[in-house]
Amino acid sequence: MKFIRQFFIIILISFIGEACHYFIPIPVPASIYGLVIMLVCLKTRIIKLHHVKETADYLIEIMPLMFIPPAVGLIDSYGVLKPLIVPVIVITLVSTVIVMVVSGRVTQAVIRHTGKRKGGKDND
Repeated sequence: MKFIRQFFIIILISFIGEACHYFIPIPVPASIYGLVIMLVCLKTRIIKLHHVKETADYLIEIMPLMFIPPAVGLIDSYGVLKPLIVPVIVITLVSTVIVMVVSGRVTQAVIRHTGKRKGGKDND
């Protein structure tokens, strides 16, 4: 019963994100609205972490399974993608490296900022 309640909370936040996407005329995906709403609810403690933790952990564990159907679709469409394979690979590799670098830098900055705010030492 606990998992059903937690899943309902996550689905409710996702639905609210879909509603925001429908009513707010900004080109932001509904999933982003949902993530921001969930973040705000967790930070303001409207929803406590233990209210969604187990189900969220489970959903993260099974996430790789969600990529199987699109991968099969790509394999099925190989004939269409064949002329574009080199540019797609280059773009994928370059964008992956950029995302990794930016994520690392942002994480380092947040850790430094948090350490300074708590009065701790900055360990580089």
